[in-house]
Amino acid sequence: MAEHHAPVMPIAKLARHNDKFRDVIWTGDKTQLVLMAIPEGKEIGGETHAGHDQMLYFVDGMGRATIGKTEMDISAGDVAIVPSGTYHNFQNVGSGMLRLFTTYSPPEHAPGTEHGTKADQEADPAAA
Repeated sequence: MAEHHAPVMPIAKLARHNDKFRDVIWTGDKTQLVLMAIPEGKEIGGETHAGHDQMLYFVDGMGRATIGKTEMDISAGDVAIVPSGTYHNFQNVGSGMLRLFTTYSPPEHAPGTEHGTKADQEADPAAA
């Protein structure tokens, strides 16, 4: 999906209809908005973002969050807060997709970045 430039968008609806692993839909100077979909039994993959705070808003599915040394179940309606420099991972432990939208502050990915699958992201030399 091309980046949006509207000041208001139906983000939960967009997230619920997204099947891409990552789809950057808006990038500003200080914040970025990204849709994500994690298939059954898969995960985002453990990572740490130095210099980037991240908030993840879950709209569909069931998951397991690891943030630092804390593990917890997550589901639609939950938000996960990942401060800069904190290890994190999110796994889909339910049936169907785990769908969410996330914000990075400052932006983490190139504007307009799309990865259909995690494998696509891993094969992309430009991926952060």
